[in-house]
Amino acid sequence: MRTGRPGRLGRWVARARLSSLRTTFTVSFAAVAAAVTVLVGFLSYDAAARLVRVDQQTVFEGVVQDLLDEVRRNPLGPADFATAGAGGGPRGELVRPGGTVVQVLGPDGSVVDRGRTPLPVDAADRPIASARSAGRLVEHRDVDVGDDVYRVATVSLGGGRGAVQVAQEFSGTEDLLRDLQQRTVLLVGAVVIAAGLFGWWLARRITSRLVRLAGAAEDVARTGRLGIQVPVTGYDEVARLGRSFDRMLGRLAQSEDDQRRLVQDAGHELRTPLTSLRTNISILRRIDELPPAVREELVDDLAQESRELTDLVNELVALAAGQSDTEPPRRVTLGDLADDVAVAARRRTGRAVTVRVSGDTVVDGRPAALQRAMSNLVDNAAKFDRGGSGPIELVVTRADRDTVRVEVLDRGPGIAQEDLDRVFDRFYRAPDARSLPGSGLGLSIVREVADAHGGEPFAGRRDGGGSVTGFTVAG
Repeated sequence: MRTGRPGRLGRWVARARLSSLRTTFTVSFAAVAAAVTVLVGFLSYDAAARLVRVDQQTVFEGVVQDLLDEVRRNPLGPADFATAGAGGGPRGELVRPGGTVVQVLGPDGSVVDRGRTPLPVDAADRPIASARSAGRLVEHRDVDVGDDVYRVATVSLGGGRGAVQVAQEFSGTEDLLRDLQQRTVLLVGAVVIAAGLFGWWLARRITSRLVRLAGAAEDVARTGRLGIQVPVTGYDEVARLGRSFDRMLGRLAQSEDDQRRLVQDAGHELRTPLTSLRTNISILRRIDELPPAVREELVDDLAQESRELTDLVNELVALAAGQSDTEPPRRVTLGDLADDVAVAARRRTGRAVTVRVSGDTVVDGRPAALQRAMSNLVDNAAKFDRGGSGPIELVVTRADRDTVRVEVLDRGPGIAQEDLDRVFDRFYRAPDARSLPGSGLGLSIVREVADAHGGEPFAGRRDGGGSVTGFTVAG
């Protein structure tokens, strides 16, 4: 129970964070949608309201101007604007625009002919009615008539004959604009709610995969098992993250398996020389009792076993270093590396080593690892070609545009057909080679280097006797 609590707590914390991410995404999406919708709605309403008001004001100003032109051009009296003659007279021209109201005032400012809506007459209108000149105007003003708002202008007929009031109803327009405003607000609210719901759905769809990915990561952290299946769907960034995480787990699992197998194989291979050393060391306690020839043989055995143990440990260290090599790749000329390997092999083994290079052998790789692989191939050939019937050949060629081939040819006993598929296995030693010094790791290092450089190892029998071993490098 104690071990389960941290896992449940960690999962709860992760889900809480992802839920917070989901909430943040939803709120942000809704906020952006709200801001855009409010801005567009405000600008649209403002533009529409301004256009309607300007249009209505323009119509009213046109009516007033027509009235001014008419009374200045013709001497008209109150009777000319009477309701009875409105069909074809000046009054009819005034009321033709929808919503226009006409009211006629007498010389004393009293109402002599009301329109369909009575208009108020105030102190500024009466002097206009008795004015001697035609076309005097009382500026437009807004008045309340019942529940409606009218814009009123009063124009004198001249000669003290009275005046004409014209009015345009504006309350209907304002009601229309208020209705438009309410509809805009409702639309903004609906858009915000829809954006919030869509943002929540989208955030849930995105974060649900993150929740599953986080759960897989927590399972790996809690159990230490790297073989957990990572759910991956889609092709977006979250899916790419899931696939990358899955590949990372695969690489880690492979690395863990390699390390476990290396430790097991190393333990198996180290057991034999260590047991022999312990046995010989125990005999050393009675070395004074042994004949001189036995003493000499015992010391030789100890020296031989020490060398084999040292070689085995060195090979293990080299193999482990090769698996985690941090040497940065760079442009390498394999032909030059082959020359260096041949010089070192001649000095170390005393054997003749020839180098043949053809084509462009420049590749991207780690020089130390590639040189190590070539050296292992040459040393392996020198070890098995004990008769020295011919020189060891180190050949580097450009196989095709994308591959460089490295091969070592010798005239030794060759490799048995049944061993060709296993010579690059770790710690594998053919039956004929078990009496020879070595750890069985040299060619496995060649395989590791080839795999790391996008190539593969190969081995075969050579025409006329001997063997051909080598590897390819992508380049």
